[in-house]
Amino acid sequence: MFANLLASQLNRAGIHYGWVMVALAFMLAICSSAATTLLGVLLLPITEEFSWSRADVSAGIAVMFILIACVAPFAGALQLRYGLVRVVVASSSLAVIGLLLLTAAKAPWHLTASIGIFIGTAAGLVGLTLNATIATRWFVARRGLVVGILTAAFAAGQLTFLPLAAWLSTSFGWRTAVLPALIGSAVCAVAFVLFGRNWPADVGLAPYGEERVVPPPPASAASAVSLSLSTLREASAFPIFWVLAITFFICGLSSTGIVQQHFIPFCADNNIGAVAAASYLGLMGMFNFAGTICSGWLSDRFDNRLLLITYYALRGLSLIWLPFSDLNVFALTVWAVFFGLDYVATVPPTVRLAAQHFGAAKGPVLFGWIFAAHQLGSAVAAYGSGVTRDSVLTYLPAFVAAGIACLIAALLFVLAILYRPPSRPQLREAT
Repeated sequence: MFANLLASQLNRAGIHYGWVMVALAFMLAICSSAATTLLGVLLLPITEEFSWSRADVSAGIAVMFILIACVAPFAGALQLRYGLVRVVVASSSLAVIGLLLLTAAKAPWHLTASIGIFIGTAAGLVGLTLNATIATRWFVARRGLVVGILTAAFAAGQLTFLPLAAWLSTSFGWRTAVLPALIGSAVCAVAFVLFGRNWPADVGLAPYGEERVVPPPPASAASAVSLSLSTLREASAFPIFWVLAITFFICGLSSTGIVQQHFIPFCADNNIGAVAAASYLGLMGMFNFAGTICSGWLSDRFDNRLLLITYYALRGLSLIWLPFSDLNVFALTVWAVFFGLDYVATVPPTVRLAAQHFGAAKGPVLFGWIFAAHQLGSAVAAYGSGVTRDSVLTYLPAFVAAGIACLIAALLFVLAILYRPPSRPQLREAT
């Protein structure tokens, strides 16, 4: 009722309801980002309170990314079968439970259960797959821009929550720092129940940029698991899928896996306080917000493969440079601005390439598998960086390895441009 009333009011004002869905997804992405990045802020106070190693805490982070990778391939199919509103409410509820359990943690396996299992499942149910679903269902025009805006919400989560969480942790204890993400997740669940809708036709509208109201497709007779697996089986025959999956694995390894989770501990090793380090992440998030939206705009206008070559090459060079820099205020500020512009700018071109090669219907489902590769890369970097730091007492090898991996990703897209497939991939429509 609320959604239909709001849609009619906005329609009279010339505003498409798709932008309401973008706003809801933006808010959800902020809160999901806050929940998944929280241990990056809390790693040091938790290890200090319980005398755990960084590898102990990193293991919980790695399990979270693995769970995201396991769930994400089926998120698009679940949203297609049960509706994105139900999936979002389930995700937000799991996030609330996981954050509550985190505050009661007394042993390393408690982190694995709370952050690893509950937060990992919650993030996997939505993640970047929700962004692709909303952009594909609700927009014909401006899809690249919408993906850029929703991906930039990840940066907004850092900008809003990480410095706040660091301050709360330092001033009132690390458990207090959990509250903003917990409250935000609960608010998202309520907002989607009241105003979220699955398809434009649910409020009597055509997708943005389209004139004809398209009825929602009938629910697939296949289960979400079989639908997702069959899509993967078809797509795996085409090299472009493997290029997208491998490079997105490297994207996760070089961004959320190492920087998101280990930048603050890396700064602590170099006598930079947690609040100051979180402020650099906030600055990075601010420029990432602008960079990702610009990337979405660019992906509507230029060859997405060329964009990805540029993004991965620049990211790789910045990661290799960081541990060799002076690590003073100027150097870290320059790095935060430069890396922030590139941080998740890879997402809009990757989403568009998936849709371009595999269609609007199955593109979002397939992107769930590509996003799973991203999270596996994040898990490898999150755990591997912690183990490396405990073993050699420095993060330098981890940052250099991540930078070299990015240069390999850029090379893969160079090869993708040179390679001319015999025919363009075409997947069968769901039945």
